[in-house]
Amino acid sequence: MTESLIPSSPGFETPLEMLEACHERLQAQLATLARLAAWLPEHGPDKQAQQAAVNVMRYFDVAAVKHHQDEEDDLFPVLRARADEARRAELGALIDWILADHQKLFAGWARMRARLERIAAGEGADLTAADVDAFAGAYRSHIEREEGELLPIARKLLSEEDIAALSGTMTARRRQ
Repeated sequence: MTESLIPSSPGFETPLEMLEACHERLQAQLATLARLAAWLPEHGPDKQAQQAAVNVMRYFDVAAVKHHQDEEDDLFPVLRARADEARRAELGALIDWILADHQKLFAGWARMRARLERIAAGEGADLTAADVDAFAGAYRSHIEREEGELLPIARKLLSEEDIAALSGTMTARRRQ
């Protein structure tokens, strides 16, 4: 089982594009999960499966968490502050949906992680294509709303100063 190449990404000087690039990397991890589910019935939790499980866990435990922090701690408060009265309720409802969905995604990750821990340890684990499809589908729906609704609003509302501030906090978060 081979890992796919992770797409190259923009730098932190373009934070909205960086958020989109994180979504691309997340999609790559979801594809790895699908390959892993297909691999296991024939090969079991061999070294390649173990490494794939470790890689997926590392991504979701570190990069995905920082991505959500970028949104929750930095982007959302600025967007709420910049929204005019006409757009405030709509934007607030969207952000509230995203925040609630983050919690659902984290709960789904906790269940998926438990399976991946067993695979990473070389133990058998029930990881079906249906489980991966459900997990991936939840993330894809989430990404679709962020990229289709939230980021276009952010591009309209954020000033150059806001972009620079986001860039700074995203960079600092990854140096921790």
